[in-house]
Amino acid sequence: MYQIKSRIWLEGEKGIFLGEGRIQLLKAIETEGSLSKAAKSLNMSYKKAWNLIDAINKSSIKPIVTKSTGGNGGGGTLVTDYGKLKIKQFELLKKNCWEFMNSQSELFKD
Repeated sequence: MYQIKSRIWLEGEKGIFLGEGRIQLLKAIETEGSLSKAAKSLNMSYKKAWNLIDAINKSSIKPIVTKSTGGNGGGGTLVTDYGKLKIKQFELLKKNCWEFMNSQSELFKD
């Protein structure tokens, strides 16, 4: 039996909006509370993480991630409510796509 393999991402007029790696980064930001900690947890450079977040925000109609500066507890990075919604929508899209693709693997059954 064969298995279908694929990567799923969303593109807009300004390029890639969301994909597996970007979703992982957003989830890490939710967990870690900062972009630098999220990048480190994914073995990614801060510069690459920042570029990804900047690209996500620029291709979105609303902010996906916001940054707060300094203060007693220090600054941080937050995934907005809109961003959390997009994560959930992407996860549902991915689930639905995989269910469909798995159902189509029957076409290649020997």
